[in-house]
Amino acid sequence: MTLKLKAVLKQLGKPQADLARVLDLSGGTIAQLVNHSQWPKSLDRDALKQKIEMFLEESGADASTVSTAFEPEEPLPTALQHTAMSQEDEPMLLRKQRLTPDAKKTFGIYREPFDELASPDEMWISPDIRYVRESMLQTARYGGFIAVVGQSGSGKSTLRRDLAQRIQDESHPVILVEPYTVEAEDSDIKGKRFKSSDITSALLAAVAPTEKPKINPQARFAQLHRALKDSHAAGYRHCVVIEEAHCLPVPTLKHLKRILELEVGFTKLVSVILIGQTELGDKLSIHRMDVREVVQRCELVTLNPIDPGELKEFLTFRFGKAGCQSVEFLNESAIPALIHRLQLPDRKRDTRVSNLYPLAIGNLVTAAMNLAAELGLPVVDEEVINGVS
Repeated sequence: MTLKLKAVLKQLGKPQADLARVLDLSGGTIAQLVNHSQWPKSLDRDALKQKIEMFLEESGADASTVSTAFEPEEPLPTALQHTAMSQEDEPMLLRKQRLTPDAKKTFGIYREPFDELASPDEMWISPDIRYVRESMLQTARYGGFIAVVGQSGSGKSTLRRDLAQRIQDESHPVILVEPYTVEAEDSDIKGKRFKSSDITSALLAAVAPTEKPKINPQARFAQLHRALKDSHAAGYRHCVVIEEAHCLPVPTLKHLKRILELEVGFTKLVSVILIGQTELGDKLSIHRMDVREVVQRCELVTLNPIDPGELKEFLTFRFGKAGCQSVEFLNESAIPALIHRLQLPDRKRDTRVSNLYPLAIGNLVTAAMNLAAELGLPVVDEEVINGVS
């Protein structure tokens, strides 16, 4: 619950750091006060209010402004109130954050540490990520069917780009086929249904770009089979990679069985890698009898959140790639605070689950660095992490 005090300070042109110095409190404590109405338990609240009122008056605030400074900001419209739950009830996920110029100067960092990767060597690889990464490459090179499932921001797109880069850099004879899934949805009500014919058309265009597709579906499928055999005879493997695969309709998932069965002798001509959010895992559940023939052929791999014990290693790596050789500005209380803030409620199980995924971590750390710079603090600690709103 943000206090009007925050807006008053802004109107007066007074940074929170000035108030912190006058009160002889840490910047994180002031951030907790103005952003979440959390008063220091060790101090007398009335005495602290009087000091703040005196600071506002000396800074030029009129009596009516001072009298309302400790009131909460006006509530959001009813439709938005769900997103304004208190931090104690539901930790917030932040929008994409970028370092402010002040933060870059304060911490000596001049490149965004959590931007999209510019090269494969900027990719942090945990044992979990290494398994998924190698599984995708082996599927592309030798055949198979794998579904990679993960939350938003877990690194799915990074792994897809890494696969394409490795095939190119390591000169693997693999033709990657990535059908466009723009506007693809699992029903025509939501958007455009992605059909198996879209996959076969993309395959044919990749392996036989000069051939005109047959109009008849059966003839076109036979045409694709011949083209794949010719491509295989020339030494190529073929891998279909579908991102946003959670949008695939169930009938399309069922039809993947026919594509996976295209073969010459004992060699399968097409491998498939599906990449999607957790809804894809639900569609490929072993309990769904309507897709059982596909499920039995598919290895389902989940991208797990970063292990809390590896969080500091991840941050050190990312900041190192941004030119910062140390993360000493994150003091020892910051890491546990990050872990705590990125625990989200799972209402189905009445518990909390980790959201320590690269995107969420990057957004929270960046916001905390910006807040610390705003408060004139040289370090990010627990109070700053908790002060991010």
